[in-house]
Amino acid sequence: MTIQQAQQDIDQWIKTVGVRYFSELTNLGILMEEVGELSRLMVRTYGDQSFKKTDTGKELGDEMADVLWVLICLANQTGVDLTEALKKNFEKKNLRDAERHQQNDKLK
Repeated sequence: MTIQQAQQDIDQWIKTVGVRYFSELTNLGILMEEVGELSRLMVRTYGDQSFKKTDTGKELGDEMADVLWVLICLANQTGVDLTEALKKNFEKKNLRDAERHQQNDKLK
């Protein structure tokens, strides 16, 4: 699935199964909640915190997909073509970071 296809598929799902998009501000709040859930799982899986009973059965991929889903909803609502945005972001990073990381002693 391409990013463009994901944007189209989510838009179709929202308009049929989901009835309509939540407002942009509501989706921003949902995005923050989903990032928090992903963060909690990452901290418990890879960090020093232990799991709680409520965390059992959570899957990293599913939590990441939840974040991506809401981000794509926001892109659709605000007219952002994520494929083009990602291409431009690569260009920006390539220009800005062409030598920066290679010259960073902390990364050697």
